[in-house]
Amino acid sequence: TLLFTNAGMNQFKPYFLETDTPKSLRVVNSQKCIRVSGKHNDLEEVGVDNYHHTFFEMLGNWSFGDYYKKEAIQWHWELLTEVWKLDKNRLWVSIYKDDDEAKEIWEKFTDISPERILRFGDKENFWEMGNTGPCGPCTEIHYYNGDNIDGQLASGVNSLDEYREVCNLVFIQYNRLANGNLEDLKNKYVDTGLGFERITAILNNKKSNYDTDLFIPIIEKISDLSAKPYTYKSGIPHRVISDHLRMLSFSIADGALPSNEGRGYVVRRVLRRASRFGRELGFNNPFLSSLIDTLINIMGDTYPELLDKKEHIKKVLEAEEIAFGRTLDVGLEHFSKIINSIDGSVIKGEDAFKLYDTYGFPLDLTELLARENDFVIDKDGFDKCMQEQRDKARKSSSFNAGEAESEWIEISAKDDGSVFVGYDQYELETNVVKYKSVKNGFGFVLQHTPFYFESGGQVSDIGKISFNDNTFLEVYDVQNFDGDIVHYCKSEANKLKFNPVVTVNIDLDRRKKIMSNHTATHLLHQSLKNHLGLHVQQAGSLVDDKKLRFDLTHYEKVKQSTIDLIDEEVNKVIRENLELVISIESFEQAKADGACALFGEKYDDDVRVVSIDNFSKELCGGTHVTKTGDIGLFKIISESSISSGVRRIEAVTGLEALKVVRDYDNIICKIKSLFNCSDDELIEKTKHLIKLNKDNEKRIQQLNIDKILNDFKEKIDLVDEINGVKFVVYLPDSLSDAKSLGDFFRNHVKSNGVLLAGSIFDEKPISICAVTDDLIDKINAVNVIKIVGKGIEGGGGGKPYLATAGGKNFSKLKDSIDKGQKYILERIK
Repeated sequence: TLLFTNAGMNQFKPYFLETDTPKSLRVVNSQKCIRVSGKHNDLEEVGVDNYHHTFFEMLGNWSFGDYYKKEAIQWHWELLTEVWKLDKNRLWVSIYKDDDEAKEIWEKFTDISPERILRFGDKENFWEMGNTGPCGPCTEIHYYNGDNIDGQLASGVNSLDEYREVCNLVFIQYNRLANGNLEDLKNKYVDTGLGFERITAILNNKKSNYDTDLFIPIIEKISDLSAKPYTYKSGIPHRVISDHLRMLSFSIADGALPSNEGRGYVVRRVLRRASRFGRELGFNNPFLSSLIDTLINIMGDTYPELLDKKEHIKKVLEAEEIAFGRTLDVGLEHFSKIINSIDGSVIKGEDAFKLYDTYGFPLDLTELLARENDFVIDKDGFDKCMQEQRDKARKSSSFNAGEAESEWIEISAKDDGSVFVGYDQYELETNVVKYKSVKNGFGFVLQHTPFYFESGGQVSDIGKISFNDNTFLEVYDVQNFDGDIVHYCKSEANKLKFNPVVTVNIDLDRRKKIMSNHTATHLLHQSLKNHLGLHVQQAGSLVDDKKLRFDLTHYEKVKQSTIDLIDEEVNKVIRENLELVISIESFEQAKADGACALFGEKYDDDVRVVSIDNFSKELCGGTHVTKTGDIGLFKIISESSISSGVRRIEAVTGLEALKVVRDYDNIICKIKSLFNCSDDELIEKTKHLIKLNKDNEKRIQQLNIDKILNDFKEKIDLVDEINGVKFVVYLPDSLSDAKSLGDFFRNHVKSNGVLLAGSIFDEKPISICAVTDDLIDKINAVNVIKIVGKGIEGGGGGKPYLATAGGKNFSKLKDSIDKGQKYILERIK
């Protein structure tokens, strides 16, 4: 339910909800966490104060129905005061206002002074996962890191920065009901969190987390590269960049990539924010990738994924910074126009949305710019524009198979759940457990099924459910909902009456093609790693009976020569006819043996491993051929970009691959016939045709220009002078080369001349103003063209003697030219 892990307890939710049983009742962990958006949004505080971060490590101790308050309190006090030797005179404790039990334990089983135990309400000391569900009181330990140890006040806890929360012991003992009431849980849990960055600062006697060796080497590197000391702008840019670098590097190493949605959008937001702060330090070119080696020196031993993905992380950061740099300056210019055109101090929501939608400015970046210029943003207006965009996208989304469904009708009991047996069974007799009506038909849950349900990129099987009266329904889709494998069937009937025993069979010919494509996907994945690098990860896939589609993390176009090598390598493995070995192994053992696990997938303790000799080894629940030779032939048919940092490769196998090769051959034969040439002559003939076509286009363009200039010369000669100035307004039907027109005018008129021309080219308005040298002190072509450019919803520029403009709205060209004409006439007269 989360884009990122934002707390140490996220992966333990099933234990607290009691939907799963923990394998150990006591657990300790160190959890990489990210907090950027949503309820836990620390972004605006990051770098401004001393202890907020987008990325941090949370140390945790957990009891799932084992020890409880007494032990948790005792042990943490022992850890802080006896093991880590923190000064007890600097420690304070907060408890929930009604938790007398916790207060008694603190007083009885630790030596903290009773006056340092403080009661707080729901906001500070009652923890809840959501509006309903497991919850309970908590006790927090705070450390005073101020200088006046004798001047400490109880009122400073949960109020002043000098009183720093060190750890939080959450006692989960209630369940919050929908009506707001609390009921006791069957088991009681302890969830404790201790921020690694904070305790590191405290143990090193630092007031700021950023002053520890987790950050200082990065900050020093930023200072060296920028020639701006850490004291510059109070160190805020240095701290922001060092924090964001950590968040970005760990996100990318774990498989997230900048994009316009979901976690990818969060990554892009943070990256652009770091880039913006880099501008404050004078970094006008990509710089974040130059900090990666420093980060790896600090954290690479503990988190080897940083070292493994180092080059990938660098390429992602550099490419994103380059892309953002292209729009940043234009966006900043548009931001300046916005604040210069409004009265008051409020930026409209629609203007902020345009910065987001057109120029890629996340809202928090626009808010940052607004604060720097003493403006605020109408966030409600922005949210309204965002919601309207989401509504439009939702209306265009595809039909959900779950729409217009009735309640389930129970037919027979299921003893061992809805079980997939289709790895080696393609037809069988089974029981209908339940069914219901859905749009255009029915959905069935069977006790056993050979139908593969859509998952892991592989489409579902199709086939038939046959009843004992010789009737049948066609299965067109199969989905898994909470363990129920639902078979969707087309039917015009409103009701069904049948014996619960049915015969089911899949379309075997289609399944074999899918199996061939799925195994080929594994071969492709490994070959991509072999030829492009280990940074390649699967970012999405589709396997059906027609082709396979594989999305990979890679930040540049895959060369045709590399595609050829991958084609050859995959086909070599196919010709070797290697046997696939499918086994069930423990997840840890499979990973240790080098099996590839996919980002975003969740795995049980025991996993299905698909091995192809020494070439490929992946965790996979899909269906596969027995030997690689069953694939027959493999052919990559396309390579393209689908988003920043993600490439897409499509390929075909078997008869589909043979058909593609045959089609290519037929096309080449037809082209040879048209050219009346041999294979060896084909490329030269094509090059000659392309050159001839370009030459002819140039001739045609020049003839058009010559015609326009001849007409234009006649127009100039017919124009009367105004106060000794020859002022020409020219509106041809089409104008492809505005600059040539301006140069021609200046060469022909020489002195006392002004030209203002406008036309439509390629369905867009363009305009030019040319002024002879003797008049540029009175009439500046740039000033004229800005008037016209604004009118056609665009802009322009140039030199005082020759300037051009382009825009979006050609319907306003005539009015805009009139405004420019009026401006020029005022100066002539």
